[in-house]
Amino acid sequence: MESTSPSLLIRLQDSRDKLAWTQFVDLYTPLMFYWARKTGLNASDAADLVQDVLLQLVRKLPEFQYDQSKSFRGWLRRITLNKWNEHQRRRRLPMVEAGESELTAIPDEVDSQVFWELEYRQQLVSRAFELLRSEFTTQTWQACREFILEDVSADQVAQKYGLSVWTVYAAKSKLLKKLRERLDGLLD
Repeated sequence: MESTSPSLLIRLQDSRDKLAWTQFVDLYTPLMFYWARKTGLNASDAADLVQDVLLQLVRKLPEFQYDQSKSFRGWLRRITLNKWNEHQRRRRLPMVEAGESELTAIPDEVDSQVFWELEYRQQLVSRAFELLRSEFTTQTWQACREFILEDVSADQVAQKYGLSVWTVYAAKSKLLKKLRERLDGLLD
């Protein structure tokens, strides 16, 4: 019987899976920090909030049942919001219960669901892309970056970096494969 690699969310149910937790923290910490900063917290308080959220996740994820019909990031955003509310109560500051609008500050003309979806995907893919940098030589990384992100033609990139066009396409393919693996199950 052929087995498939479990998704990151399922692997996180085992608190001893250090690789899964490292990948999760590397991918999601910048996003949670961004959300925390959107609430108006300074960098230090936002970092504390993210740490509290991560501790809560260590407790909650072993029982977490991933449901493809529901949004993991919505659940994560809700935990972040709840932790922010707890921080506010602990500080004994006058507080208005925060909702989605306090976290987003989205212009009226933009559909908030579309905004959150794009924001989430951009943050996560961008972070995963950067985390893959160490798996490539500097020359190959720069070539891939220009070819994929800056839309420079394979011919131009190959010529600039002294590579064959085939090497540029092969590097792109390898990078995108690794990116898909890293993000497996996270772009619900």
